[in-house]
Amino acid sequence: MNKRKRQEIILEIISKTEADTQEELVAILESQGLKVTQATVSRDIKEMGLVKVSGKDKKYRYQKPMTEESDDVNALLKHFGSAVLSVTPAMNGIVVRTLSGNANAVGVIVDGRKIEGVIGTIAGDDTLLVITPDVETAKYVAERIGELFKL
Repeated sequence: MNKRKRQEIILEIISKTEADTQEELVAILESQGLKVTQATVSRDIKEMGLVKVSGKDKKYRYQKPMTEESDDVNALLKHFGSAVLSVTPAMNGIVVRTLSGNANAVGVIVDGRKIEGVIGTIAGDDTLLVITPDVETAKYVAERIGELFKL
């Protein structure tokens, strides 16, 4: 089986299940008759840019990346919009506090919106760090994030 087809199958699996580990994806693929290794699945996940977001029962699951024009970003924003507790500029960064387990999804939303001045984001469990080039840009980006999450 070629890589493109395998990746299409992985996207179908993550849209229908809450697979949260590479090993679980390998097991599902094998149950469908595909012979794959964890290393292959790992490369596919990286190449497709899959991210982990909070699923049900405090469990994480894989999800395809969002784009600004995607309806998925808007759906994610609707679902996680109330998960943001505070947005605080700190030097050339912004600290975004979220409900536990939601920082990654909030990071996906911020990344998907492609806010001017954002260099990158780093998500923990309940905190997202947004990096900007300087203090003034951090203030601007913090305002945009606050508006985005209606704070």
